[in-house]
Amino acid sequence: MTTPAPRDLDPRALLAPLGEVARTGTMPDAELTRQIAGQAERVLEIPPDTLYELLTPPLCDKFPHTALQWLRDAGLLVQLLPELDATHDFSQEGGRRHKDVWDHTKTVVRQAVPRPIVRWAAALHDIGKVPTRRFLPGGKVTFHGHAEEGVRMFRRGPVKRIGFPEDVRTTIEALILFHLRPGQYEPGWTDSAVRRFHRETEPFLRDLLDLGRADITSKRPGKRAACLRSIHALAERIEALAAEDAKPKPLPAGLGNLLMSGLELPPGKHLGDLRKKLEALYEAGEVLGGQPAEYYLDVVRERSLMDDIEIRPPRGFG
Repeated sequence: MTTPAPRDLDPRALLAPLGEVARTGTMPDAELTRQIAGQAERVLEIPPDTLYELLTPPLCDKFPHTALQWLRDAGLLVQLLPELDATHDFSQEGGRRHKDVWDHTKTVVRQAVPRPIVRWAAALHDIGKVPTRRFLPGGKVTFHGHAEEGVRMFRRGPVKRIGFPEDVRTTIEALILFHLRPGQYEPGWTDSAVRRFHRETEPFLRDLLDLGRADITSKRPGKRAACLRSIHALAERIEALAAEDAKPKPLPAGLGNLLMSGLELPPGKHLGDLRKKLEALYEAGEVLGGQPAEYYLDVVRERSLMDDIEIRPPRGFG
């Protein structure tokens, strides 16, 4: 690679080596990196929208982790993303080097699917750990609220320096906020809990599950595979429940009120008994599903379904 452009030329030349680093995984000549570092502050002269356009393709290339490391070596990362630069040599677990947040982040980025939103979220998902780290007795470290703090930091810093498109920015915020959730799934979650998770994350669910998979960096034998299976099981439950919920309901909502008014019935258990009869007829293929409520009122009358049902109004009624 050649010597970088003089200081009076376009500051975009500072990022010229980044594409090749991300594509090949090979670092530039050390002297070139040193010269770029000498004028790294000029990178912020590049318009935010242009910065996004220049940084995103390398982040989505084959060696994004190497590209991030070169940005740091060249003094560019501390200018562009000081929040991420601060994770370097920042331990997650009692000073153990292999738990360094920076190294973890590079691994997550490398493992992430090469979609811009997921790769950007992977790079920024743990920036909130720096201000939230707390040491407890026995060497334990906690980062309570780091996802929420990460969103606040993202809004205060990166979005002002880098021109993320609106939809990308919004989704990255959501991914930072929810990035822990896929890994917290357990088989004991109720169907209601799975539906609630789906409802809360539906607009960005695919990206979130992919980020959750990338965020598994354990080197313990079998743990990574077990965590991946857990996220896969969560995805399957979401899909199965969504398919079940999408099926047309055999009987419409509000049928009970129509039966009470149309047959002059009081509320009570007999309405449930009548509904069970209608459901049985539907299962037997003798009546249609998904029809207007009046259709089922006619079925009750024509088939005299009330004849053997005891009318038992609730206590205190009338």
